[in-house]
Amino acid sequence: MDYFFITTVLIVLSAAFGYINTKFLKLPTTIGLMLITIVFTLAVLVLGYFDDTLLIKERELITSIDFKTVLLDIMLSFLLFAGALHTNFQQLKIQRKPVLIFATLGTLISTFLAGIFVFYLLKMIQLDVDFIYCLLFGALISPTDPIAVLGIMKKVGAPKNLETKIVGESLFNDGVGVVVFLTIYQIAKGGTEISVTHIAELFLVEVIGGIILGFVIGWITYRLLKSIDEYDTEVIITLAAVMGGTLIAQKLHVSAPLAMVTAGLIVGTDTVRKSSMSEVTEQYVDKFWELIDVLLNTILFVMIGMEILVLTLNATYILAGFIVIPLLLLARYISLLLPIKIYAKKLGFVPKTNLIMTWGGLRGGISIALALSLTQNMERDLFLVITYIIVVFSILVQGLTVGKLIKKYAKEV
Repeated sequence: MDYFFITTVLIVLSAAFGYINTKFLKLPTTIGLMLITIVFTLAVLVLGYFDDTLLIKERELITSIDFKTVLLDIMLSFLLFAGALHTNFQQLKIQRKPVLIFATLGTLISTFLAGIFVFYLLKMIQLDVDFIYCLLFGALISPTDPIAVLGIMKKVGAPKNLETKIVGESLFNDGVGVVVFLTIYQIAKGGTEISVTHIAELFLVEVIGGIILGFVIGWITYRLLKSIDEYDTEVIITLAAVMGGTLIAQKLHVSAPLAMVTAGLIVGTDTVRKSSMSEVTEQYVDKFWELIDVLLNTILFVMIGMEILVLTLNATYILAGFIVIPLLLLARYISLLLPIKIYAKKLGFVPKTNLIMTWGGLRGGISIALALSLTQNMERDLFLVITYIIVVFSILVQGLTVGKLIKKYAKEV
């Protein structure tokens, strides 16, 4: 299938499902679209027992999409820039220390705990999987998905200091998560020996390099915006910053997502906005990136819903997926304990912050993309099913109820 056909089908389905959600279900966009797509795909599977024409076409469509490349190399940069552009920089600056620990130490602790829990769980249900592969699964499932989190947080009306912790962590922890994943992936492949020096080098190049590149791109974008007053050209400059910046990051082998988060935070800062954009330009830039955010989110969650067609629907795998859910929540809860205890009094955390951040730490397309990159001898089919079940539960169940949890416990402090 050619790219135009695939893109057209995805946008038509996104528009149709989006209309159904807006008109009848009235759920948050990401949740509604994924739910409708899963129901649609299951209906196609059932219909396939009588006439498999539509099933074959849908399976052909989803297998022709390189989900990992489309999400991690293309869509993610746009989505993260759009999210960072509308993040409260002042609040993020205040909460920078706990956010940094959540995104680094918290991700590492969660990775190892999830790996240990899953290793012993699989043994209990007669699935003999090497510990290194369970650890690899822990690495791909531990980072919270910024796309899913941003989409839900916009709707629930969380206090700003709580929203900043959850969104800030999710914007930055994918960079750390990818470094951890790649390191364990190389060990699992049995390739070159991994040393502490190599891990540190990988971290510095990917994470620090990405942040530095983001600062440079953000500063150049700011200077260009400041030197003219023509809203259409300025909107194109921000688009060029994301596309050009992503290409440069890929060539330099640094983290494009972290570069775009950093650039988005700089361009979106109040002082930069006031000094570089007119009121009309600011309005157009915001509306343009809101539209990009909505469009790519709708396509992404339709794609996630359709990924059910590539799963190996083994009963034991499905059982494992459901049992892993509470274990993963427990691993996340434990991983957040230390930074919350250290900073709770200093920064005025809302009540039950750990509980809310555990339940609000949603998983999404990034985990599925990383699971799809596993090889068959890394138990790809098993971990893809488990990951998919966790993501669906995370978006549909946690996403729909985290707002109620916030309203019950969180108050402005």
